[in-house]
Amino acid sequence: MSGKTVNSAILLLVIGNAMALISDVFIKLMEPGAPIFQFAFLRCVITLLLLLPLAGQLNRKQLFSGFKVHAVRAHIHLAGLLCMVIALANLPLATANAVFYAAPILVMVLSTIVFREKLTPLSVIAVFSGFAGIVVILRPVEFNWAAIAALAAAFALAINAVMVRQLPKEQSTVHKLLLNYILIIPAAGTLALWEGAAWDSSILLSALGSALFILGYNITVLLAYRQVDANQVTSAEYTGLIWAVLIGWIGFNEVPDLWFAVGSAMIVVPLILVGLRSRQRSHRVLQAYPVSG
Repeated sequence: MSGKTVNSAILLLVIGNAMALISDVFIKLMEPGAPIFQFAFLRCVITLLLLLPLAGQLNRKQLFSGFKVHAVRAHIHLAGLLCMVIALANLPLATANAVFYAAPILVMVLSTIVFREKLTPLSVIAVFSGFAGIVVILRPVEFNWAAIAALAAAFALAINAVMVRQLPKEQSTVHKLLLNYILIIPAAGTLALWEGAAWDSSILLSALGSALFILGYNITVLLAYRQVDANQVTSAEYTGLIWAVLIGWIGFNEVPDLWFAVGSAMIVVPLILVGLRSRQRSHRVLQAYPVSG
């Protein structure tokens, strides 16, 4: 599976999203009241150690270029990770992941604010439908700190995605990831010390499993999008919600209700339509301006 064809790229994204869900499962399996700062610190350290063998891809001439942007993104990433842990610990697996899918919608909104991008009518529908879908899934009677944490995690994902454009283009993806985790660790370590929780070996296992599988997801995404246009395969990312329902149902006896089904459709379907419209537009451009060899 090289990701060089559309079908192989889609398969990579399906597998990758399953790996991301397994990472979430490692978080959800932690004991109630587990020290989340200790977990976040250990996961960041383990991820950095896993990335170190790729340090040869660092651009030494641009080692700390864009430091301020990297630093802000790193700490937003840490805040998002902590919110994600809280959400997964207290919400059904599928519910938490459905709210996380607010991130692409928030990216649209933030892009219009930061980069003055114009939304198409379909994108506007996707934004309003997505927010309404979140309300349907959570419902005001169930809106609590866990739901707020899930929304905060989605905001963190969206802000980080938008800020990618401000990072130096001379730096590789590995460079950006390494710098991100190097900058996270001091803050994560400080929070873990402040938390003052006793050492818990089970947390180490959870952090290791979560780090391995989320890194696997990142690798599949890199392989999938490296050779194929994003608009051709990005809808495959939403298979993550199917994995969340299946794993939550089989592993945690979390049976999704009608509210969840309706709300999820309100979030995901418009995003898929936006992706399909983008793909059709790309095809029309290629037909009008064919690339000569």
